[in-house]
Amino acid sequence: MRGGSGLTCFPVFPGATSTTSFAGVWDHWLLAGWKAVCTPVADQAEPFEQARLLYEQAVFNGDDGALPAADLILDATEAGLALARGRIMHARFLAHQQEDPQELALFERAAALYHQLGDVRGEGESLFWVGTFHQVVRGDDDAAGPPLERAWSLAQAADDKLTLSYVVRHLGFAEMAAGRLDGARELLEESVRLRREIGFTPGVAAGLLALADLAARAGDRDRALALLDEATAIAADSGARGILRWADQARQEL
Repeated sequence: MRGGSGLTCFPVFPGATSTTSFAGVWDHWLLAGWKAVCTPVADQAEPFEQARLLYEQAVFNGDDGALPAADLILDATEAGLALARGRIMHARFLAHQQEDPQELALFERAAALYHQLGDVRGEGESLFWVGTFHQVVRGDDDAAGPPLERAWSLAQAADDKLTLSYVVRHLGFAEMAAGRLDGARELLEESVRLRREIGFTPGVAAGLLALADLAARAGDRDRALALLDEATAIAADSGARGILRWADQARQEL
């Protein structure tokens, strides 16, 4: 972990014979109550190189703290890879409407690892994707509810406004599917508000499309068209061609 004035910080593990350095799991060190010292050293290596060096520290130097340090590095790396690969699988599903049986397992693995690491933000994002898989791929809002609700709590705790904007959007979809249009509108508007706040303009355009769909379901065609116009303008400005295609399709269906 990079400290001030060019320092790099090291965790000191209980019972370790020496100080072991690595980056990427600082929150877990603090949650576990480990101490840290900071010293000027060269930039840290990539995770696999760090793990190799820690292996050598354990085997050749007898460093008892090296192996748990390596486990944390590799767990954090595996969690990030599982989440990233699961998202790619989900994008492929959206394009081809064919479920990949590994997608859910990847998101669940990421959530479990982030929970073990004490990474609230990562766990919240992973659980959002677990819920989204159930809702979007399986069409099961009942199964999607618990992970989405948990993701909501974790994203709020981590002040992760981007993930929170996704969570409330999908909770809004569940409300819409259940016919609770007022509740759906409140959640979808909150998603758009969050995305405006963080400058996520393609996401704002997507959120306006969802609100246009909701207005159309409520019988307010003029409102739906106005929202589509706004979504189209924002999508064009941000180069979100996929959103533009969705907006054109929605306009044709009105």
